[in-house]
Amino acid sequence: MSIIGIGTDLVDVARVRRVLSRHGERFAGRVLVGAELERWRHHGDPGSFLARRWAVKEAAAKAMGTGIGGALGFHDLQVGTTRAGAPTLQVTGQGAATARALGIGSWHVSITDEGAYALAFVIAEAGSGQR
Repeated sequence: MSIIGIGTDLVDVARVRRVLSRHGERFAGRVLVGAELERWRHHGDPGSFLARRWAVKEAAAKAMGTGIGGALGFHDLQVGTTRAGAPTLQVTGQGAATARALGIGSWHVSITDEGAYALAFVIAEAGSGQR
C-alpha cells in the first residue's frame, strides 16, 4: 500500500446539534448528499449522525491535502456502509477529478464516537500503477 495522504477530524457533537436546532434540514443539506440525507432524516440521533459524516468528509479533505473548498465540496463526498457495517467513502464530481489527479485509487475510513465527540480517520491510497 502506498499512502498518498492521511487525515483525521474531531467534531463536537453538541455543537452540531446546536446548529441543527437553529437551521435544521437546511444545514444538513449543505453537508449530506443523496442516501446520506435520507438516512439522516430517519436516524434516531440526527446530530450524532451528521457529526460523524462531517468528521469523515473533513478527514478525507485533509488526506487529499485540499481542504473543503474549490477542488472538493461536501457534496463530492458520500459516506456509506458495507453490509457488515464498515464505513465507505465515495468521491464524485470535482472531488473525483482531483483525487484522480493526485493518484488516489482507494480510501480507508474509520469512524468512532464517544460521548461528546465524533472522530474520523481517513487514508488515501494510491491506485494501481500510482506511487
